[in-house]
Amino acid sequence: MLSEPRSGRLAAWGNALLAGLVSPDDAVVAIVGEDAVHRVEGLPGESAPVGLTLALGRLRTLGASGLRIALPAPGHPLGLSGPPEFNARALDVEEAVICEGAALGLVPEVYEAGPAGDVHVEVVWHCLPVREAPPADVPSLGEAERELAEALRDATAVLSRLDVAGSGPVAEAAIDAYRARAEVGREVLAPGYPPRAVRVLELAQRVGLLISVASENGPGGAVSASEIAARAEALRPVERTARRAQVAAYNSVVVERGVR
Repeated sequence: MLSEPRSGRLAAWGNALLAGLVSPDDAVVAIVGEDAVHRVEGLPGESAPVGLTLALGRLRTLGASGLRIALPAPGHPLGLSGPPEFNARALDVEEAVICEGAALGLVPEVYEAGPAGDVHVEVVWHCLPVREAPPADVPSLGEAERELAEALRDATAVLSRLDVAGSGPVAEAAIDAYRARAEVGREVLAPGYPPRAVRVLELAQRVGLLISVASENGPGGAVSASEIAARAEALRPVERTARRAQVAAYNSVVVERGVR
């Protein structure tokens, strides 16, 4: 969770473009990132997939006034508003972008080819109708920040009690080293976002990395099935809180503009 989801990059830089804060070329470069190319399929008025520059311009003419994201997971339709067909597709990849004012949504499909270390990645965003309704379970920035602080404190206490490797100083050192490498050339969010959104997103990413370290560093002292289950149970609500905070951060600029 340390790196941005593709839906996050598209929403953040698409919002900056819609606000006139970046050029189309700069927005597309930031959205594509290390991928080879992104295209949009199913855009109204287009019979074939088109590039991001054309797609973003077309969405503006179709009435898009802002972009928000959804990060759903099984049993948690976070950020979605329907219809069921769109929700199912978004849930399958656990992310989506919803265009405010245009009743359209975008769901990515990733294609990879090539050997390890030289993987060619292409992304096709499928454009589909969405229901114009309040998104599910998205907190405010203030709520997300408070929830994250509580979740991080509670998870650390539980993981320490279970003697999980992800809760100690070794894990913290690993997190700091990973973040230092990831920070090189990395811009959090995009121009136009409030400082609090950047702070919330960074904390959500740190919590997400803590979850990854705790999950991947072996069973630690949790030698029984019940203790391993207890660890999973402790991490589940924390992961949910981190996802909610990410959505709040990416969507905050839309909320601040009063876009509904």
